[in-house]
Amino acid sequence: MADFENTVNLGRFFAQEFQDLQKTAELRSYSAGDIIFSQGDLGDGFFHIESGEVEISAQISNDERRVFARVGPGEIFGEMAVLDDGPRSATAIAGTDTRAYFIGREELFRILQDNPEAMIRLLRFFSHRIRNTNQQYVDEVIQAEKLSVIGRFARNIVHDFKNPLNVIGLAAEMAAAEWSDEKTRFSSLERIQRQTHRITNMLNELLEFSRSDGQQPLLSRQNYPQYVRELLLDIQPDLLEKNIDVVFDCRPPNIPVRIDPQRITHLFVNLIDNAADELRRGGTIAITITTGNEVVTTQIEDNGPGIAPEIAAKLFQPFATHGKAHGTGLGLSICEKIVHDHGGRIWVDPAAPKGARFLFTLPDAKA
Repeated sequence: MADFENTVNLGRFFAQEFQDLQKTAELRSYSAGDIIFSQGDLGDGFFHIESGEVEISAQISNDERRVFARVGPGEIFGEMAVLDDGPRSATAIAGTDTRAYFIGREELFRILQDNPEAMIRLLRFFSHRIRNTNQQYVDEVIQAEKLSVIGRFARNIVHDFKNPLNVIGLAAEMAAAEWSDEKTRFSSLERIQRQTHRITNMLNELLEFSRSDGQQPLLSRQNYPQYVRELLLDIQPDLLEKNIDVVFDCRPPNIPVRIDPQRITHLFVNLIDNAADELRRGGTIAITITTGNEVVTTQIEDNGPGIAPEIAAKLFQPFATHGKAHGTGLGLSICEKIVHDHGGRIWVDPAAPKGARFLFTLPDAKA
C-alpha cells in the first residue's frame, strides 16, 4: 500500500501554475463508498485530493479485485489516463468522505502549453509516481514469493514428517497389543528405531537449511584422503546391505584442506544417499579426489539410471525431487550451501556416460 505521508505532494512541483489550475478546477464531494471512476472509463482528467482518502483497485480475475494503493490529502490520482489518452486502468472508490478537485485534460494542457518548466516538473512528478508504483509492485512480488516458499516448505515438511510418525504409531500399537509376542515386539522396535533415525536426519536437514546466509563454518585442518576413508568406513556397512560397492581413488596420500568436518560429512552423506537411492538393485559408487588449480576436486559417480531430464536444470533448488521415497527435498540445496560456505562450488556433469556424476571443489590448504 502507498504511504501517503511519504508520497510526494503535487504542490511541491507546482507553485503558481497549480494555484491557477485549482481556480478553474471543479471541487467534487464523495461519500464513503462512492465510485469516483471505474476501470475502463474515459480518462478525461485527474484528481487532486483536498480531504479524505481514495482507494485505487483493479480487477485481476473474474472474481478477484486487488487494492494496490490508498491516496490521501495533497495527492493526485487518475493522472495516467491524462498522459496516454487511454481508458482508466483502475477503479477509484472513496474510502471516507472525500473532497477532490477534478482537473480536466484540456485545462491542464492549456496551462502547460506556454510553460515548459511546469511541464518538466509535472513529468518529474509522474516519473516519481511510476517509480513508487514499480517499487511497490516489486515489494509485493517479493513478499508473495516468500509466502509461496513458506507454503511449499510447510506442505513438504508436514507431509514428510507425517509418514514416519504414522509408522511409529502403528508399530507402537502392535508392540503394546495383548496378542504381541517377542518377535512382533522386536520387529516393532526396529521399525520405530528406523523411523526415529529418519526423522532425526530430516531435522538435521532443516537445521542445515535454516542456517543464516554467510555463516562461517568452523574450519579445522584435515588430511582430506584420510578423512574421506574414515567417513566411508562408517557408512560402508549400510551400503553393503544394499549390495552397493564403494570404490575410492585418491593417489596423493596427503592433501591438506581446511573444512568443517561435521558439515562436509553431511555433504558426503547426502550425495552418497542420493546415489544409493537410485541403485535399487545394487551397483557401484565411485569416489575420486584430484588436485589442481589451487582446489581439491571430489567426484562422486554412480552407475544408476542417471538424472531425470525434467529436473536436471533445477537440481539444486529447494524441494526439487524426483521419485525419492523419503527426505525433505532440501538435500542438494543444502549440499550447494555447504560447499559455497567453504569457498567452493558444486555441479553435476551432464556428460556422464551412465548414471549421475556430481563434482565439488574445496580450496587447497597448500595454496
